[in-house]
Amino acid sequence: MPVIINNKKKCRNYDFLYKSLDETYSVSIINENGTLISSYNDKILRIPASNLKLFSTAYLLNKYKSSKNFKTSIFRRNSNKYYLLGSGDPDLSYSDIYKLLSNISYNKKINLNIFEINSKYYWPKGWTSGDKKFEYGAPITTLALNSNQSKYENIETLKRSIEKYLFNKYPSSSIKVKIVENSKKFYMKPSIELDSIRSNPLLSLITLANSESHNFTSESLFKNASNTWNDNNYFKLKNWLRNIGLNVANSSFADASGLSRNNRVNTKLIAEFLNKMKYSKDFSTYQSSLSIIGVRGTLAKRYSNSELQGKFVGKTGTLSNVFALSGYLFKDNKSFVVSIIQNSENIDRDTTFNLLKNIYKLEGCF
Repeated sequence: MPVIINNKKKCRNYDFLYKSLDETYSVSIINENGTLISSYNDKILRIPASNLKLFSTAYLLNKYKSSKNFKTSIFRRNSNKYYLLGSGDPDLSYSDIYKLLSNISYNKKINLNIFEINSKYYWPKGWTSGDKKFEYGAPITTLALNSNQSKYENIETLKRSIEKYLFNKYPSSSIKVKIVENSKKFYMKPSIELDSIRSNPLLSLITLANSESHNFTSESLFKNASNTWNDNNYFKLKNWLRNIGLNVANSSFADASGLSRNNRVNTKLIAEFLNKMKYSKDFSTYQSSLSIIGVRGTLAKRYSNSELQGKFVGKTGTLSNVFALSGYLFKDNKSFVVSIIQNSENIDRDTTFNLLKNIYKLEGCF
């Protein structure tokens, strides 16, 4: 049932907002002053889809500066032992790999170890077999050529390509290329970093994750920030939210991208989190990474050339039987937070966007 919180006499009763909604919807609205002024089923746990990226990208900004880069590097130990180590750069290409390999010098014996995570960690729990067949469900690996999305080529394919490159360059050498689990990076010590390929800056990467809802990027970024390449546990995200004062007792976090069907949060948590982010030192960076209605990202085609264009900055979330929309709505030089999730076999995106438009038109507490 709707819950209306009227802290000021001038506030209207907002029951009419929810007349078109059934019990598959949840809504939370927080005004400029941080007051929850209206809600509907907002304590019911829902699958948030990509709205979960709102949490994981903020976690990253809490750990790193927006200018931070991630590296793919080649190291040498002694005269003929080399190590290739990645960090999940979503834009890594074969030309980048060959540039790194060009640092390998001639030797009668050349040994190259390629570090990669165990295949059992390629996909978080709750990613379906169907998801894994498509680009948006590409495996999460440290050496990911073009985010593993155009055509997934596993680590063995990369190994054969590297072997071919080295055999052609040094046909008289004895060349051994080996795949080593990422958890055994201690084999590298002591070694010298010869060269590296740097990713785009963090701001660019979180914009890719949020505005374009890029799953691979959000997962690789979180694994770097949380140092969890060798497991698929996301408890650090939940603990961080708890530590900043949010109630996550019944919530479940199964990945960083929202593709997992095992995620469970409510709109109250999302709205309270987004409100808290307004006071973060990283808020301008965070906000700039989001989609803008009628302008860019996954919201570009909604309400262009209308009064709502450019007035909502946020994140969509889409899965089968899930649609979510959360972010910041701007009106009269004020901003307030809106979070809407529908979990249903009959998803109706138009109803969600009409609700957003109706909220924009409200008078009173806003």
